[in-house]
Amino acid sequence: MFLNFFKNFSAKRTLKNSSLHVKGNPSDETITTVGLLIDKTYFEDKVNLIEELLANGIKRENIQILLYKDRFKKKETVNYPSFSHKDLSWKGTLENKNVKEFTDKKFDMLISYYDTEKAPLMITTFKSKANFKVGFSTIDKRLNHFMIHTNAENYKVFVFELFKYLKILNKI
Repeated sequence: MFLNFFKNFSAKRTLKNSSLHVKGNPSDETITTVGLLIDKTYFEDKVNLIEELLANGIKRENIQILLYKDRFKKKETVNYPSFSHKDLSWKGTLENKNVKEFTDKKFDMLISYYDTEKAPLMITTFKSKANFKVGFSTIDKRLNHFMIHTNAENYKVFVFELFKYLKILNKI
């Protein structure tokens, strides 16, 4: 328990020291590719969230998903690339192949679908090379370009609000 606290403290200190502000201005390009970072610990309805994105015009092949869970059971199978708290190093970095591939990919939009601050998720959002970052208003305001005020269980409200404002911003 103490070791996890120390890892979280180290990761949050690393974020604070690396000028946590979101990098650059969002581009004016339309959104075609989407990265979806989901906290599977509290949100189990990822299939319906993906269906809502598909219903709003995002193609399935243009969505890349990365799942986070505090702990995976030994016999638990996961259909998507994933990582957990154990991938967090003492230096506050994530040492997982899936995370490195996800953060190195240049998405048009990153959806950070988690509403509780967890160091591994925040580091992944910060390191992402996405042009436009979207998340919840309960997370540190410096991580995302656009924030929606709702909770993770209301995925329909989140997607509705997201696409309403994407249309206003001429992103779709």
